[in-house]
Amino acid sequence: MGFKITLNFIVIYFWSLTPTIILAQNSNQFIYQNFQGAKLHIDGAATLHSNGLLQLTNYTKQLTAHVFHPTPLNFSSSSSYSFSTTFVFAMYPEIQTISGHGIVFILSPSMEFPSGVPGKFFGIFNSAADFKPSDNIFAVELDTIQDFEFNDIDSNHVGINVNSLISNVSASASYYSDVDKQNKSLNLTSAKPMQIWIDYNDKTMVFNVTLAPLGILKPSRPLLSHHVNLSGIVRKTMYVGFTSSTGSVASSHYLLGWSFAHGGNVMPTLDLSNLPKLPRYGNGRKLSVGSMILLIVISVIVVTIGLVYYMIRRKKFEEVVEDWEQEYLLQRFSYKDLYNATKGFKDKELLGVGGFGKVYRGVLKSPKLEVAVKKVSHGSGQGMKEFVAEVACMGRLRHRNLVQLLGYCRRKCELLLVYDYMPNGSLDKYLYEEDKPNLSWNARFKVIRGVASALVYLHEEWEQVVVHRDVKASNVMLDADMNARLGDFGLARLYDHGTNPQTTHVVGTVGYLAPELTRKGKATISTDVFSFGVFILEVACGKSPITALQGSSREMYLIDWVYECWKKGMILEACDPKLGGAYVVEEIELVLKLGMLCCNPKPEGRPNMRQVMQFLNGDNPLPEMTPFDAKAAQANLGSFPISSAGNSACASYSNDSILQVGR
Repeated sequence: MGFKITLNFIVIYFWSLTPTIILAQNSNQFIYQNFQGAKLHIDGAATLHSNGLLQLTNYTKQLTAHVFHPTPLNFSSSSSYSFSTTFVFAMYPEIQTISGHGIVFILSPSMEFPSGVPGKFFGIFNSAADFKPSDNIFAVELDTIQDFEFNDIDSNHVGINVNSLISNVSASASYYSDVDKQNKSLNLTSAKPMQIWIDYNDKTMVFNVTLAPLGILKPSRPLLSHHVNLSGIVRKTMYVGFTSSTGSVASSHYLLGWSFAHGGNVMPTLDLSNLPKLPRYGNGRKLSVGSMILLIVISVIVVTIGLVYYMIRRKKFEEVVEDWEQEYLLQRFSYKDLYNATKGFKDKELLGVGGFGKVYRGVLKSPKLEVAVKKVSHGSGQGMKEFVAEVACMGRLRHRNLVQLLGYCRRKCELLLVYDYMPNGSLDKYLYEEDKPNLSWNARFKVIRGVASALVYLHEEWEQVVVHRDVKASNVMLDADMNARLGDFGLARLYDHGTNPQTTHVVGTVGYLAPELTRKGKATISTDVFSFGVFILEVACGKSPITALQGSSREMYLIDWVYECWKKGMILEACDPKLGGAYVVEEIELVLKLGMLCCNPKPEGRPNMRQVMQFLNGDNPLPEMTPFDAKAAQANLGSFPISSAGNSACASYSNDSILQVGR
């Protein structure tokens, strides 16, 4: 016993002297003060810097990185499953407030993941259906993306996961301050180093996860505590390490040091003074005093020589800065950078043309980033007022199902908006264009839920009520993971919670407009619900809201089409034939009937978007719906277009084509 204590003392003494690796080949106990010379198993995007800093991912999208200690843990010969580990990490988002995916600490029977894909699956799994107990995977995730598919609580959380990316338990990133006796929040993507401790006691079968800023002693209270029988999860031999990945948004992830102990061994303490330095975040560099003086002298000379030239050109290229621009603090791009990014706004970079102008694909050089640049058309009727509305609204909204506005540019009378690039384009192309692959029902249902979630945020969860006023398939974009992103806020209107919107002129797209909008001209969250109802019918049926009948000058209204099929007891006949019957019957019936419920001609008969989300998630059943006399509805609401065209696959159209919630 005395010999073991002496040996441990000697080992700890040498840890204090050696800044790099001690016992690196011992699977039960090792420490990396930094990773210089470390013989780790590294694959994917992971790279080792000369100063011992281990970089998992960089600002390139769709990357995966795996890093493992090369010697496996032997659980078969150990009477203890207990282990403790700590590591120091930092996450650098490519653009502030817009993060990529995070870092996962993992126990795995293998260091290879041949079927793992980047993005939300962290290079471990390839689909939500891939989760199974035989994976024998335990993980602690530092997640910076809120993915509703995995029931994430927010976009800044820590979770304990067993054989799945759905956390058994999770909490928003924070730490307990023993000085202030309270919890303090942490931003995982702050580009600041943090330390995490993960401890498992096989006697109590409890995992404790503790987080703190670097330099703070381990808090007395853990962030997470969860009961797990590790013996029922791990195999006889397991590897310990990290995995990380980037998706449609990239981040640069770093590991500075790592300590681990298993089977009752004492975990070595990291010497924070020996950790490698992180790179400076952003493009700026600190200048010495001499360099700053030299720079000032050179600047004065250049300004003096070029003063006349500058004054002549200033008026020509001056960009107006107004009060609202200072208020919203959006990033302002230079016209030159956007011109170069889009190759001079060439037609080959054109992504689309609409009523509000042209949209181009661009690649910014610093930071290297794909963007979509919208040039607002002067002939579109969208003037400065609408431009300001979109900038003001979009610049402050933050939701994973909204297209993110990155910044803007104003040059003389030219108005340009810069968005996150959506590589898969708009949803309508997948519904109607033959050269696009057919969307599966699972993909469509995911899109519907995504747009619904975005509208809940706009209507109820943001600081003001946002009425989008133009919900339709062409305004729904698809990112690299085929997640829905609602965009184009040029027609959006804001008002305070608890107040009524002001009457305004009718705007929107024919076929998506609620009937009361044409009579009162007042856009509300209820008119958005109506448009959403038409939209989900469009997604399920693969038909536009108003379609010209073949060989006839008459038009078919999508609401009539679905209603007639539903009334004849053949509602599934309304769904898109391109699905080929490959859908979940209960889900598609839910969507079709929910679409009709949202299209109730009476605003008070429509659900709000939070109720819609509950229906889609199966938390509440749909209310019973019965047909009623359309003439009565028209008498109450005024003019509302109802088709009487025939030749449908279900039946000829009649005038009783509106639904009402059963009372």
